[in-house]
Order: sequence, then structure tokens, then C-alpha cells
Amino acid sequence: MSKALEVTAQTFQAEVLDSPLPVLMDLYATWCMPCVMMGKMLDGLAPKLEGKVKIVKVNVDEQPELAAAFNVSSIPMLVLFKDGKVAEHVVGAVPQRQVLAMVQKVISTSPAAR
Repeated sequence: MSKALEVTAQTFQAEVLDSPLPVLMDLYATWCMPCVMMGKMLDGLAPKLEGKVKIVKVNVDEQPELAAAFNVSSIPMLVLFKDGKVAEHVVGAVPQRQVLAMVQKVISTSPAAR
């Protein structure tokens, strides 16, 4: 079963911005209960989205420069990238159907994911 890949400031360019697939980035903290719930939901979605969307995680406590780059003021925060650019983002714990709808919108316009 695929799990989300932990991304750091050093790996962000290669894993997120240069990815041929759209990337769903989960900005979280280990002490945040809504973040833990979202993380489990994303881990469950990872196998269904494999080959269509890459799921990555950023621990905002360990990667403050990435948190600052995305103006994170509340977590969890999901950011969806397409072609290295932010396509969508949502703050707070959201239902799986909302995450899937957000991803589907980007997948349907992404040639790499077809």
C-alpha cells in the first residue's frame, strides 16, 4: 500500500514542482488531531490515486520555510499542484469526497495522469 511521501525543503523542487503528475501536498503537524485524521484518509486514498496523483506530506514544525512559503496559518492544509503551480488549496479537515472532487478536477485536465 502506498503512503504519502514526506517532503522537505531540500526535496520539494524535485518531488513537487518537477513532478510529471499532479501533486497533493498535506501540510500537517503531529500534535494536530484533525491533521492525523486527514493523514489517515489520504493514506487510504493513496492506492486509489496511484499513477494519477502523487501525495506528499510536509510537517510544518520540521519544515518552517515551506510553511512560510505557503502562508500556513491553520492546519491541516491541502495544496494541489499541477505543472508545478498551485491549482487548488483547502484549509481544515474536509471530507474525502471534497478531496476527491478537487483532485478529479485537476486530473481531468492533466495529460500526464491519463
